[in-house]
Amino acid sequence: PVTAGSIVVPYGHVIGNEKWRGSEVAQRLQGKVRLIFEDGLGLVDFHLSNRTCILYISEADLVAGDEFKRRLVRFRHASNLRGLVIVEKTQISDQYFLAVQKFVVLELGMVLLPVANQGEASQLITQLVSLCVREQSKDQSSNPFVRRQRPQPAEPAALQTLQHIPGVGKTKAVLLLERFGSIHRLCNASPEELEQVVGQTAAQQIYTF
Repeated sequence: PVTAGSIVVPYGHVIGNEKWRGSEVAQRLQGKVRLIFEDGLGLVDFHLSNRTCILYISEADLVAGDEFKRRLVRFRHASNLRGLVIVEKTQISDQYFLAVQKFVVLELGMVLLPVANQGEASQLITQLVSLCVREQSKDQSSNPFVRRQRPQPAEPAALQTLQHIPGVGKTKAVLLLERFGSIHRLCNASPEELEQVVGQTAAQQIYTF
């Protein structure tokens, strides 16, 4: 069960691997999120949504050797889920952290989130669940850590770009963005469409440019 759609996470819930029942992180999550335990989650420790899950690397995992690396590699190769790796960075495990960071981020291309202990991990998971809920409510499939929004009319880069067109100042740039929504759509506009926004002279200059 490491593919999107094979685990259905109820809205605003977390599904935890049975092995975490009774742990500090589970106890601290109770009351903050609705936590359900299930057997058979395999490589995954917590499912935050149908597409996002957590693989938890404890201090003990780091000290014990490379088994956690094999688990991450198996997950990476077998899964189409968005896997976030939480790593306990403590005084004992600190010596291993740089190597783990390089392995997770550079070699596997996964997101790594360091925590000091399970209490901090529970706070992080609670925040991530809130992000996933917001993400689901918007029905987006993009990364919850990169909130992609449609460009607003006053989006600075687009405004500056439009003002390089002869005859277009800030006011006309704002009007054009409000009317067409993007530079791409503006580029495909006819002179007649442009004229309705900025008048005939400016419309011809923009179209020619």
